[in-house]
Amino acid sequence: MCGIAGLVARGAPPDEAAVRRMNAALRHRGPDAEGLWTRGQAVLGHRRLSIIDLSPQATQPLLGCDGTMGVVVNGEIYNFAELRAELVKRGHTLRSNSDSEVVVHAYEEYGDAFVSRLVGMFAFALWDSNRERLVLARDRAGKKPLYYRVLPSGLAFASELHALVRAFPALPVEPDLEALEDYLTLQYVPGPSTAYRGIFKLPAAHMAVVDRRGAITTRRYWSKPSGEELPGTEADLAQELRRLLTRAVERRLVADVPVGAFLSGGLDSSTIVALMAGASTRPVETFSIGFPHASDSELPWARTVAARFGTVHHEAIVDPDVATVVAESVAHHGEPFADSSAVATYALAKMTRAHVTVALSGDGSDETFAGYTRYATAQLAHLHDALPARLRPLYRAGLRSVARIAAPHVAGFVDHFADGEAVRYPYILGQFTPEEKRALLVPGAWPAPKFSVAARFEQVLAESSRRSRLGRLIDLDWATYLVDDINAKVDIASMAHALEVRCPFLDTDVVEFAARLPRRMLMGLRGKRLLRAAVRDLVPAATLRRTKRGFALPLRRWMKHDLARPIRDVLLDRTARQRGLFDPGEVERLVGAVDRDYAVPDRVWTLYILELWFREFIDRRP
Repeated sequence: MCGIAGLVARGAPPDEAAVRRMNAALRHRGPDAEGLWTRGQAVLGHRRLSIIDLSPQATQPLLGCDGTMGVVVNGEIYNFAELRAELVKRGHTLRSNSDSEVVVHAYEEYGDAFVSRLVGMFAFALWDSNRERLVLARDRAGKKPLYYRVLPSGLAFASELHALVRAFPALPVEPDLEALEDYLTLQYVPGPSTAYRGIFKLPAAHMAVVDRRGAITTRRYWSKPSGEELPGTEADLAQELRRLLTRAVERRLVADVPVGAFLSGGLDSSTIVALMAGASTRPVETFSIGFPHASDSELPWARTVAARFGTVHHEAIVDPDVATVVAESVAHHGEPFADSSAVATYALAKMTRAHVTVALSGDGSDETFAGYTRYATAQLAHLHDALPARLRPLYRAGLRSVARIAAPHVAGFVDHFADGEAVRYPYILGQFTPEEKRALLVPGAWPAPKFSVAARFEQVLAESSRRSRLGRLIDLDWATYLVDDINAKVDIASMAHALEVRCPFLDTDVVEFAARLPRRMLMGLRGKRLLRAAVRDLVPAATLRRTKRGFALPLRRWMKHDLARPIRDVLLDRTARQRGLFDPGEVERLVGAVDRDYAVPDRVWTLYILELWFREFIDRRP
C-alpha cells in the first residue's frame, strides 16, 4: 500500500520537480521510503508503506529484467507467490520478494494481457521506454484509486486528487460544475469525472494506455460473469461461500507487519473477525468507533463479538467537535465528498494505525450480497412494472397516498415509477432531487448537465448482464456507490494514516460466485440470505438477528448543538453568498430546518462540505 505519481511529457524534458511535489503531497500514504525513476519522456514517483518484504530491495519504482521498463504499484497482489514462481520458471530474475515486482515482469512476459492475471487490490503505472508507452490500470473492484490530469504537454497521474492540483501551481484549476451538480444528488462525484475540469478517474477494472503521440486508449479488462446461474441447494451454496470467504481472509492475512480488523458488530465485520480468529495463531486485534450518546453507538454489539472470539479489543469515541477532522478529510479527498461516515472512518483509521499496519474490513458485502434496505424499496417499482398498464396508475396513486404519510422521502420515487430504473432509483439513495435543485441553484450559474446521474445509471444498467432486476441494481451500486463512495472513503481515511485496509468480500472469486447466485439466494427477509446461511453457526445469533444500520455521524443531533455555529458561519457568510451558485434564501431555509425535516441534515452537510472544498482548492492557489 503506497502512493504513486508520475508523468509523461511530449516535446519537452519531463518535469522531475513536479513529480517530487506530488510525492511530497502523498507522503502520508507511504512514510517508509521515497523513490523516483526517470527514463526518456517519463518520470515515475513512489511513496512506500512497507507491508511485504521490508528490505530496501523492494523500494519502488521496480524495474524489469533489462532496466528499460519500470513500475510503481499501490496496493497488494495476493497471488504474487504463484506468479513469481511461474515467472522464475520462464527465466525472469526478480531482485526482491515484493508482491509488486511481479507486475513489471508479468508485463514483460504476457504483454497487455498480464493485468488479467493479477489478483488483488491495486493501481499501478508502468512505463515501457522501448515502446514509449505508459500503462495505467486499476483493480476489478476499484479498491485503489488512480487519477490522471491532461497537461498542455503530456499527462500526469497520482493516487490522490490534491497531488495533481498542488503539484502544478502554474496551471489553472477550474471546477467542473456539471460534475458538482451530480455531487449534489449523490454526495460524491461519480467517475470518470472529478470535481475539476481536465482531471479524471480511471474506472475500476480498466486499463489505459498512453502512446508516444499522447493518445489515451481506455478499455475494460474484467466484467462480472454472465454464465448460467449456479445450481445447488441453499446448503450447498452456503458451504461453497464459506469456503471462498475463508480463503479470501487467509489471502489477506499475508503480511510482514501486524494485522487487525475493523469491528462494528454487524454481520459483515463479525464474519471477517470470526474467520480471522479461525485462521490466526494469536488473538485478533479489533477496533471499533462509538459516539457520545449510547443510542448512536454500536459499541455494545462490537463488544459482544470481541468477547465471543477473544480478540484484543480497542475502542474510541468520536467527539462532536469535529471541525479539524472535517477540514483534514476535505483536504485529503481533494474533491467534495459528503458521506458523513468518512469522518468516523477517519477517526477509526487513526486509532487502528496506532496498533497495526493492516486492517481487514467487511466493506463490499452489501453490494455483493444485496444487503441494502433500498433494494426492498426498489421492488415496489418492479411490482409496478409487472402490472398491466391499466392498473399502474391506481397502484401509483395508492402507494403515493401511503408514502406521503408513512415515508415522505420515497414520495418522489413513487412519482417517477413510470420513468424507469435509472431515473427513479436516485430518488431512493440521493440527496437533492431535480425538483429541489431547481429551487436551490441560481439560474444561469450552472451549465445544462451533459452526463447526468440518470444517464450514468442508464449506462451501467445497460452494461449489466444479470437476469434479474435486483441483480442489475446490485451491479449499479457496485459500479457507482461502492467504487466512488465506499472504497474512496476507506482509501482516503486509511491512507491518511498510512494504514492498509483489505476487504475479503471484494475478493474476485467471492464476487464472481455471488454474481451467479439465483435471485432467491440474495435478499431474503433481512438481506444477504446466503451469507447469513453460510455463517449461521459462526457468528453470535444476536448478530444475525440485528437490524442493519449505517456508520454515519449523528448529524441531526450534532447540527442542533456542536456543529450549528460552524455550519451557519460557513454557509451563510459573505464568501458563500458571493459565490453565486445557490439561492441564499433557500440555503438559509435548509439550515433553519435541520431539526424539523429528517432529510435536511444530510443535505446541509452536502452544501457545507462543498463550500469547504471551494475554499480549500478553488479560492486558495497552491
